[in-house]
Amino acid sequence: MSACTEEIAFAKTKETTRIAIIGAGVSGIAAATRLLEHGFKNITLFEAEDRIGGRINTIPFANNVIDLGAQWCHGEQGNVVFEKVKDLDVLDRSDEYGFHFVRSNKEVLSDDQTKAIKKFLQEYEITSDCEGSVGDDLSQRYWKEVDQQLVANDKTIAKEALDCMKKHLCSEEACDHLYELSPRNFSNFDATDGDQNLSWRQKGYWKFLSLLLNASEDHPGDQGILKGHVNLNKRIAEINWAGDGELTLRTWNGQIIAVDHVICTVSLGVLRAKYQKLFVPALPAAKVRSIEGLRLGTVNKFILEFEEQPMPEHMRSFACLWLEDDLKELRGSKYFWLEGIVGFHRVASQPLLMEGWIIGAHARYMETLREKKVLEGLQWFFRKFLTFSVPHPKHFLRTQWYSNPNFRGSYSFYPTYADELRTGRTDLGSPLMNVSGRPRIQFAGEATSPNHFATVHGATETGWREADRLNEFYKGRAEN
Repeated sequence: MSACTEEIAFAKTKETTRIAIIGAGVSGIAAATRLLEHGFKNITLFEAEDRIGGRINTIPFANNVIDLGAQWCHGEQGNVVFEKVKDLDVLDRSDEYGFHFVRSNKEVLSDDQTKAIKKFLQEYEITSDCEGSVGDDLSQRYWKEVDQQLVANDKTIAKEALDCMKKHLCSEEACDHLYELSPRNFSNFDATDGDQNLSWRQKGYWKFLSLLLNASEDHPGDQGILKGHVNLNKRIAEINWAGDGELTLRTWNGQIIAVDHVICTVSLGVLRAKYQKLFVPALPAAKVRSIEGLRLGTVNKFILEFEEQPMPEHMRSFACLWLEDDLKELRGSKYFWLEGIVGFHRVASQPLLMEGWIIGAHARYMETLREKKVLEGLQWFFRKFLTFSVPHPKHFLRTQWYSNPNFRGSYSFYPTYADELRTGRTDLGSPLMNVSGRPRIQFAGEATSPNHFATVHGATETGWREADRLNEFYKGRAEN
């Protein structure tokens, strides 16, 4: 059948075509709501979890809410999240004061030392001639400047500070260590202008989703205009895209669904774990290289609620510097996983909370421990670093993004392995089309964003991108 004949046979319109969206995270929600705006009628979202939102997960906690996943709005100018809420007075600017570096002997670095370290971090940029990993580049640049700018010729503290900075950058970029991080994670990312850590005063990140959904801001999980379009607890086991006609989906319990288009928004971690069995026939080589080459890192949170805030008034947050001997002792103990902790801070609009961050392999190990053991380790950690007492929390939560089979991690990054494979996010996000250019399987989600990956605004943009792609294809097709 020629391409022309095939498209004559394909007589579907916006009103009759069947679109399946795999995943009801922010990219799936953005795609579905945009498709409804464009006039598409037959849209179904299949969500493996028992809730919508994906890596946005706002829950009631203490006297407000907390975000177990995405937490901040990163930037203003050119950020679609900020544009959506900028007139609603729901965001607060980040607090630059009260930050401390604390050593494992309880010593707090001086203001001058703290300013020097923060200055280096804030001014660090990847140059066009950078070769190798970010870890190689940062270490070389750091030691060239350390004597002039950092900690007054104290090489011991300088080394501790470098390790702390590396861990901080890993938490931002989601890599296990900077020696696996490609410079493309910086050179390909377009940071939107403005405050990079705008926090939600009330309602959390659900506020943004509620606006997309035209749903209740007071009831996280309200499906709004997507009510009747979302199937929860529906994990897709197979996407059969053989031939040029309709596609068939098979759910985990054997249900078969025929559709005309699939928009796949599952996380990169799920793609990496499932793609060989999920897609029949196998995906093209370029798509496989992108899935294998990119990575979804692990960044987890600790959230502790107290009767009274244990952090002194002058302290808003602290990062941790390990003395060499203390670190050697830690690595030989049952608390070795605490090395992955980046630091703790107060939580905006939640005065009785402390929030901590843990990264990489240590975060993945932490997920396997019982909650009691995690708290026991954190209490040991606080006693090791802090001069003030941190009591047993009133309530405690920790996230476990890696061990959840529906996510398998937190957010994506470019590893140097992707450079070796000469692959990237454009390959990941490119649709699979038939010979006449009709999209059959499309891909969305933060990992497919060329310039705003690892962000909510990037994920949102990709959902809109794929909805607009279908709208463009169906322009001019009217109901017979």
